[in-house]
Amino acid sequence: MEKTHVYFVPGLAANTKIFERISLSKEAFELHFLEWNIPLSIHESIESYAQRMCDKIKHENPILIGVSFGGVMVQEMSKLINFKKVIIISSIKSRKELPNRLKIAQKTKAYKLFPSKIAQNIEDYESYFLGDFLKKRAELYKKYLSVRNADYLEWAIHNVLNWQQKTALDYVLHIHGNKDEIFPIKHIKNAIEVDKGTHVMILNKAKTISKIIEKECLVLNQL
Repeated sequence: MEKTHVYFVPGLAANTKIFERISLSKEAFELHFLEWNIPLSIHESIESYAQRMCDKIKHENPILIGVSFGGVMVQEMSKLINFKKVIIISSIKSRKELPNRLKIAQKTKAYKLFPSKIAQNIEDYESYFLGDFLKKRAELYKKYLSVRNADYLEWAIHNVLNWQQKTALDYVLHIHGNKDEIFPIKHIKNAIEVDKGTHVMILNKAKTISKIIEKECLVLNQL
């Protein structure tokens, strides 16, 4: 059986280690992981950026899978290349699914106050993370959020909040946790819900997510 090529795009500032717990049939799928590019400038269009991500794809008709802002990116990429399926995880399908607080941040430009220096130099701020929970979260940030270039962070935050997609693309399969704190489920339409899944469920619900992906994609292969 010819393998289906699957390309993964991580979340905002994240590296591809976030997919280390995803497990798909090795007989059916060959997995590829796309790291983020540094934008040509903070004014690079999302369409231009998506094309540069597409340039890394070396196989025809792949499955595109993205997490969070990576989900936005694979949807933009799907407008530029032929694909077999598009799957987004812990993400949004249009600007309508942004929660009100992020819409307010977009309108007021409050996101420009984001302390990108903290993300760039998380080690310098570790002593300020009080309590075991925040210390563990800081450890997760250090391991998985390694794309700390200031231009990239400013560009990515701007583009997720100012994404111009007005309506959902009808071919997108959406997997979403019902405890997602970034994109609350009440704003999300037509998604496969993962019980107790948070925004980082790609790490702690990987087995469940893998089963959903494999089921949906194997059905597609049989068509």
